Amino acid sequence: MKTSPCMPTADLQRLAAEGCCQIIDVREPVEFAEEHISGTKLIPLGELQRRSSEIDKTKPIVVMCRAGTRGQQALNKLQAQGFSDVRNLEGGILAWKAAGLPVECAPRRGLPLMQQVQLIIGLGVLTGSILALTVNPLFALLPAFFGAGLTLAGSTGWCGLAILLAKMPWNNASCATNTTSCCR
Repeated sequence: MKTSPCMPTADLQRLAAEGCCQIIDVREPVEFAEEHISGTKLIPLGELQRRSSEIDKTKPIVVMCRAGTRGQQALNKLQAQGFSDVRNLEGGILAWKAAGLPVECAPRRGLPLMQQVQLIIGLGVLTGSILALTVNPLFALLPAFFGAGLTLAGSTGWCGLAILLAKMPWNNASCATNTTSCCR
């Protein structure tokens, strides 16, 4: 009988407590620094193929991301590389936190990555709309650009703006090494 590729949070909590699996977080380093499940190993999705040798093929693997989309992509990549016992945390860290389970958090240094994305998109749409109404109708292309980006991100789980912002100096995750247990 083949197991489901999705793993509920309660199952992961039990397996993690028993030390029976390895948890691979495929989010970006800045997202991981903001909050992560204790004991997870960070291997961003974009580095997964290159760094798959760091994963033990003899232990069950649970991949996770923010909400599950990148985790599913990671599951597919690992299976294509010959990893057989791979599951995706259903709902990602959002589901983990919604279940009231603890996460490790870095001290707040600025706005969380997703809040930065929302702020830039909101300002871009607002600015483009005002300029289109007051200066030149061609400025309507700016909100259209952001709308296309949101559509792409929503349909694929890939957000170029988030990836770009994660690489910015103010989001350098290496600055946030102290973590404390918290539950938000």
